[in-house]
Amino acid sequence: MSSSASAVPRPLADLSRRVAVVVVGIPTVLTLVYLGGWIFGALVAVMAALATWELYRLAAARGVQPLRWLGVVGAPALVLAAVRWSRFDEYAPVALAVLAGVALVALVSALFIRRPDESPLAVVAVTLFGVMYSGLSLASAPLLCELPSARGWGGAEASPWMGLAVVVLPLAVTWIGDAAAYFAGSAWGRRKLAPGISPQKTWVGLWAELAAAALAGVAWMAATRSALPQAPIPGPGVAALVGMLLGLGAVVGDLAESLLKREAGVKDSGTFFPGHGGVLDRIDALVFTLPLAYVLLVVVGRLS
Repeated sequence: MSSSASAVPRPLADLSRRVAVVVVGIPTVLTLVYLGGWIFGALVAVMAALATWELYRLAAARGVQPLRWLGVVGAPALVLAAVRWSRFDEYAPVALAVLAGVALVALVSALFIRRPDESPLAVVAVTLFGVMYSGLSLASAPLLCELPSARGWGGAEASPWMGLAVVVLPLAVTWIGDAAAYFAGSAWGRRKLAPGISPQKTWVGLWAELAAAALAGVAWMAATRSALPQAPIPGPGVAALVGMLLGLGAVVGDLAESLLKREAGVKDSGTFFPGHGGVLDRIDALVFTLPLAYVLLVVVGRLS
């Protein structure tokens, strides 16, 4: 039998990989989110360091050599700072200090280890961008965990599930929306959404993802009402809108990472997950939906 005849069709292979992620990855992530604190923060910090390294690898493919050691320290530092100072008013000045320190050290280092013909401006810019793209966005996860306690959403008797309940919102919207886009796009998608960036994405998949994200937002509101009795989601309409906006953020995050990979001329950002690509390939949507969820919940809370 020829190799082409015995090969697994690509849609089936993609589905098997997605199922593997669901079966293994999701329970692991949810368990660590529930444990919270430094255990959860350590995992997110490691992911931030790996994602930053992969981003720098993409830049190196285009001839820019960022200061990798600085980014791999700076990105997890932002995450761990969010664990230590988990209220935004405490975290913001620390995060600003970390970013300012990375920028200053990158600029001074470039003076000594990068010649003018080695694109020192691009080196400094990409080094700082990598820290912000991975570290600052993933730092939203521990901030989200603390948000219910900071805002008093648990009522008189705070539930130990509060942190998990809030972080589940961007996770569920991202995963459910992605699954809906995959199945709808595979079955009915004909017109490409952004063929020059991500040839697999279709307009049908986009609308399916937004619809599923809206439903996931409503389902999240209903499922977490007991754990978050004072959460600022006044009704299913607002919950659906929040879910839809997060779904749109997931699409933008996916396309943004695809654009970076397209420029670098690679299919995957790395090989950390055999058969699944790199860390960036797994968190590309979450890079947008985690901070967006924090902003939306805070804004809705103030408007309620």
